Parts: sequence; C-alpha cells; structure tokens
Amino acid sequence: MLVQLSIKNIVLIESCDIALENGLCVLSGETGAGKSILLDALGLVLGARSDSGLIRKGEVQGSVSAEFDISTNEGAKTVLSELELEPADSVIVRRSISSDGKTRCLVNDQPVTVAGLKKLGETLVEVHGQHDQKTLQDMTYHRALLDEYAKLGTQRKGVAASFRQWRDVVQSLNGLKADIERTSREQEYLNHMRSELKELAPQQGEEELLANQRTSMMQNEKLFDVLNEAISELNQGKGVLGALRNAQRTLTRSSFAGDEKFTAIIEGLEKAAIEAEEAIYALEKTGQDTRFDPEKLERIEERLFALKAAGRKYNMPVDELAALYTEVEAKLALIDSQEHLLSGLEKQVKTARDAFTLVASKLTEQRKKTALKLEKAIEGELAPLKMAGTRFRVRLEPLGEDGWSEWGMDGVYFECATNVAKGDKDVAYAALNKIASGGELSRFMLSMKVALSSVRSTPTLIFDEIDTGTGGAVAAAIGERLSLLGQTAQVLVVTHLPQVAARGSQHLRVVKDEKSRKVTTFVENLLPAEREEELARMLAGATITPEARKAAQKLLEPAA
Repeated sequence: MLVQLSIKNIVLIESCDIALENGLCVLSGETGAGKSILLDALGLVLGARSDSGLIRKGEVQGSVSAEFDISTNEGAKTVLSELELEPADSVIVRRSISSDGKTRCLVNDQPVTVAGLKKLGETLVEVHGQHDQKTLQDMTYHRALLDEYAKLGTQRKGVAASFRQWRDVVQSLNGLKADIERTSREQEYLNHMRSELKELAPQQGEEELLANQRTSMMQNEKLFDVLNEAISELNQGKGVLGALRNAQRTLTRSSFAGDEKFTAIIEGLEKAAIEAEEAIYALEKTGQDTRFDPEKLERIEERLFALKAAGRKYNMPVDELAALYTEVEAKLALIDSQEHLLSGLEKQVKTARDAFTLVASKLTEQRKKTALKLEKAIEGELAPLKMAGTRFRVRLEPLGEDGWSEWGMDGVYFECATNVAKGDKDVAYAALNKIASGGELSRFMLSMKVALSSVRSTPTLIFDEIDTGTGGAVAAAIGERLSLLGQTAQVLVVTHLPQVAARGSQHLRVVKDEKSRKVTTFVENLLPAEREEELARMLAGATITPEARKAAQKLLEPAA
C-alpha cells in the first residue's frame, strides 16, 4: 500500500507531504484546486512520462517520492529481484525532473530505468479514470481476471508447463528439420569429401614425420655423393692402396732391402697401406650404412604434396585433415540417422500437443462454469449503480492453434449490452468501449473490483472522478462499494460527491491558495469536524447553511 507521498515543485505544489492510511481515502476540493496534480505527481513515481512543464514556475527541478509497504506484495518483490535490487518489505521511489527535460529514477536509492520503474509501478498501484479504462478492453486482462475469480492458478500453471513442453519439442523438431534441409544440400559435397579424404587417409602428425624423413633422406643423398667421390679419388688408376703395396714390394725385392735406410721406408709404406685400407673400408662401410632410396624420397615428396594440396583446398592445417574426415563421417552418419530422429520427434510433438490440449480443454470447461458466476456477480453490482438495464457477458472464443499460449486455447472477452428490457432474450452484446460511456466504464470497473474483491488485486486502487454525472442513490451506491473495496485494499478516490466522500476512512482536501500573487496548492488531512464542514461545502457550495451541516452529519452516520 501507499504509505507516504511527498511532492516538491510540481505545477502549483511547492511542498507537500501526505501520510496515507489503509482503507478508503477520499480526495475532495474545489474545481481547479489541483486534485489532478496529485495524480500526475503519483504517476511520475509509477513510471509515467515526464514533462518539464510539470515543474513549478520559477524552479529548475521538481521531484516526487513515494513510500510503499510491499511486505505482502509478492509481485512487487519479484520485480525488485528482476531489477537486481535488494529484497525489502518497503520501497521508496524517487523521481526528479529537471528543466532541461532530464529525469532520474531511484528505487531504494538505487538508479533504475523508467521502463523498470513502470514495471514496478504496475504491481503497486492501479489507476482507473473515466478516460483511462484500457484494461477493460484488454483480452489478456479479462482472461487473467476470470482465472483469478475462479482460483485457477494451479490449473493455469499446469497448462503453462504443458504448453512450454510442447513448444520446446516443436522447436527441437523445427531445428532438426532445418538441419536435415541444410545437410541434405551438402550431402553430395560431403560424399565427395569423404571419398577424397578416405583415399588420402591423413594421419595426425603425419606432415611433420614425413618432413623430417625427407630432410634426413636429402642429407643422406648429399653424404652418399661425398663418400662416392672420396672412394673414387682413392681408387683412381690402380688406387692408392695398390700403389702403396706396389711401392712396398718394389723396395722389398730390391737388393737394397737390407739397407737400414729402406727398412724404415718399407715399414712406413706398410703402415700407410694398412691405414689406407682401413680408410677405404670405413668409407665403404659408411656408404653401406647411409641408406638413400631415391624412390622412397620421391614417394615421401609426393605424399607431402598431396597432403599440403588437401590442406589448401579445405583451408586448414594438414594436421586437421584427419579431424575433418571424422567430422564429415559424423555429418553423413547424422543424415542417415536423422530420418529416424525425425520420426521420433514427430511422435513426441503429437504426444505433447495432445497433453496440452487435454489440460487446456479442462481449463476451458472450468472457465465456462466460472464465467456464468462472474456474469451474475457483476450484473448484481451494476443494478444499484443505475445500470439495471445493462447486461454483462463473458465470451469465451476458441483461438486458432497459432493463438494458443501458456494461457490455454481461449480468448476471453468482456462484453455488455445496454438498455435491455426485462425478459428480452434478443440481446446484442458488444465490447465494453463500443457501448458504455466513460462514466459507465468506470462503474463497470468498480462493480468488477467489488465482485472480485475476494481474489488477489493490486494493493492500491485509484478511482479518478468515477462518479461524474451521477448523484443521489447512485452516488451513495458508489460510495458504499468503494467502502467495501477499502476493506480488502487501499482505495484512493477523487470525488465531488458528498455521498462518496462521507464513506472515506481518511479524507484529504486539496486547497489552492493565492498569496502575494503566488498560487500554491496544498493538501489537508481533515479531522472529523473539518470533514463535516467539507461535506457541507460539497452539498451547499460557497455558502454553507445549517441545513447543509445537518445533511453532512447525516451522511457521516453510516460511515461512523
């Protein structure tokens, strides 16, 4: 409920602090005193559009703050959580407007957007005026009201859960169909890729292995050529070993062999021959150990070229070709298995749809039963409000499948017919706004709120001059019903009728005062004696007569 409203520098209000109570609070005052300013100011903290024209003349900034008790308002607590604000049992909303048009919104001293403020405001206050009855024309609102009246919250949650399950399976089916369509277009290309990659059979790390082998073999080729050249040099002609042996034999067979001079030479030649023989053997042995296979090198180079060509073709590193092959195999396997999956999902969709239509049909039947009760309850409230010739109908209309939702399969529409004669069966119903006037729409809302007073409602209801154009018994009936509403919710009503004002548990008077050519609006919380005087003014006008005071006392008696 609204606990406190503080206004500063808004239109004619310089500074105003209003403490509000539970029950029915009435706001009265002379025409033009500024009652609408209070509602405009309250609208600012509820997320209404701001306008620098609302700032009091001569000031650069205006502000409004409101405190709400939300200890039992689960809807408001949910919005606080959605706005990522700390949980609390009370909310202080502040809204400021600058002359440059800038606005600032704070909830419990934390900045929020105007959209966030509006969302929170919808859970705090519900405003009804003669020209602001959009909710009475909103099918979604009608359906929610009917479900609340029937206390179908549990069933509705079951329908919503069933709808979401059906929707999720449908989305999975549509996703699979899209995948099948996409992969089917790719199937020929995928088959070509699989054939090409299967023939190539790339292996992880193969490129590096082949490159190392190629480098090694190319080095062996160079070494092989060097060894062959060295051996060729040693074997040129008779060869160095043969030359050493021949020289040794020549000296050994000569007559000088015994000469000490030649002994050392012969021994040296022997050693040289042995070392030459060992060197030739080592060269030959190294040549034998150095494996160089030109055909194998050619095969390695061809393999490397093929792998690199495939990498360029598929625009990826060679090492990823093996993974690509696996991926292609998986996609083709998916295509092969998708028909089976498609059949399974189609069965799931049918099962989920059947489950939804079953619970939604039960919800429809419960709504139909409750609709008759709601029609009687609202018509019973309309009669005392000078609308006895008005008939009210709750029309349930089956929606097409594309209109099905978490709310079920029905559209719910509130309709009426006016000036219906008693016993007349040929009644032409139409949407409320097509037949009812502004005042009638307001009384429709009032009767509806009274009929639905036993179910959850917004904690604070505001009715702006819904009694315009009425008087006498109708005004008394409106006051009585507003008083009834005040027993289950906080109700604020702007009124010019004493019959309505007398029913209030709190009475606020809006006064416009002019001093030193400066006009100021302020609000007074009236004491009992002051209330009587205000009611007398509302009855008599500018000159209050003793008869008006007695009539005011009489009006206050039922409320006492």
